[in-house]
Amino acid sequence: MKRRRIALISTGGTIEKTYDELSGVLANHVSVLDVMLVSLELRGIEVQRVQLMNKDSLDMTPEDHTLIAESAAQLARESSGVVVVHGTDRLAVSGHRLVELVGTPATPVVFTGAMRPYELRSTDALQNLTEALLAVQLLAPGVYVAMHNQVLQFPGVTKDKVLGTFVREPAP
Repeated sequence: MKRRRIALISTGGTIEKTYDELSGVLANHVSVLDVMLVSLELRGIEVQRVQLMNKDSLDMTPEDHTLIAESAAQLARESSGVVVVHGTDRLAVSGHRLVELVGTPATPVVFTGAMRPYELRSTDALQNLTEALLAVQLLAPGVYVAMHNQVLQFPGVTKDKVLGTFVREPAP
């Protein structure tokens, strides 16, 4: 059986935050994605991990969003699909930047993240990562966000801070 190669770009965000005992805060210091990945049954795919950065998305610069978009576009040409793990506050900025730069990538690019860190008992992190890994294998080439049992295609995606998830932008 031929294995699909999925590129997994790590940029940081809440999904990867860990508790820093010295400062008493959740912070982006180490990635927990490898722990998450080994807990999943990933038959038929090979995950190529790309640690691009480890930032809270509120700290990302326009150059960071461009780097994420360019990296995702390049990896989409080299793999069966790309999953981008990203902070939710500025995830839509990177998704829209990718659409601006390349339009439709060669293979699906699926952004995901979490509202609560993986380390917390009540987290959406593992569900969202699992959904993104499945979605990237089923979708047509394009740019998407997969979280909370839904997939939305860019452009036109925004974070609804009241609902705590992503939604389609209201029509003008």
